[in-house]
Amino acid sequence: MPELPDVTVYCEALASRTVGTRFLRASLPSMFVLRSVEPPIASLEGRRVESVSRLGKRIVVQFAGSLYLIVHLMVSGRLLWGEGEPKSPRPAGKATLAVLQFETGHLVLTEASSKKRASLHVVAGRDALMQHDPGGIEPSTSTPEQFAEALARENRTLKRALTNPKAFSGIGNAYSDEILHAARLSPVRLTHSLSEDEAKRLHTATRETLSRWTDRLRQEFAGRFPGRGKVTAFRPDFAVHGKFGKPCPTCGKPVQRISYAENETNYCALCQNEGRLLADRSLSRLLKSDWPKTIEEMEGE
Repeated sequence: MPELPDVTVYCEALASRTVGTRFLRASLPSMFVLRSVEPPIASLEGRRVESVSRLGKRIVVQFAGSLYLIVHLMVSGRLLWGEGEPKSPRPAGKATLAVLQFETGHLVLTEASSKKRASLHVVAGRDALMQHDPGGIEPSTSTPEQFAEALARENRTLKRALTNPKAFSGIGNAYSDEILHAARLSPVRLTHSLSEDEAKRLHTATRETLSRWTDRLRQEFAGRFPGRGKVTAFRPDFAVHGKFGKPCPTCGKPVQRISYAENETNYCALCQNEGRLLADRSLSRLLKSDWPKTIEEMEGE
């Protein structure tokens, strides 16, 4: 799922191409993608784009007259930009969910998944817009006190707390792994178990990780709209996310994982958990007593 750095870059790229221009029309090859009825999406036609901003992991396009188009990419939704008018009703083939035509070009919403979760909403007024806000604080601009308060609101694992949109805005599976590795904290530590210094360390790691990756993506695209396959949760320069079995860039030990449902958490046992392996739901239940408890046991050291 595109997270804060990715969505920020999407917003900036779209804003540079559309703010001040008029919206012309919407083509919806997949009608289910539009999840609202009033106001109709046709009411946006002819209106000027006033701003493009991020609301959690959502992209919000504000139009004249206090109308808003909310784009939620969910897991597999992606955006493509094309100059002029599209050459076909479905520029990205069967993956095309919507084509939004502006004076300066067209925006294509795609979803390469059989589970169609990406969505569009059109709402009128700020109050209606804020109903789509999960309510989490902005981690990149939060103070240590605000961060600690949001963290301690519930006694959850750090992984669950960071990815809870009601606590923190825009953090998902990928960047939570990177943040926890930078903070040298186990993903299964409970929030109420953190010392004041550890909470501050996590706050610093969160701000620095999100800021660093947002800047890196800005430099990578350098004014270009992110192309097909360029917004991904698996980046070669990540420290641990998606790096199961690869050496940790800090200590060189193999990156570990915890698999659950359709997701997995990646971590370094040595850097984040004093060398202890965390139980993997699938493998540890199968192997039981044969499941290694430390890196040394796993490597036979």
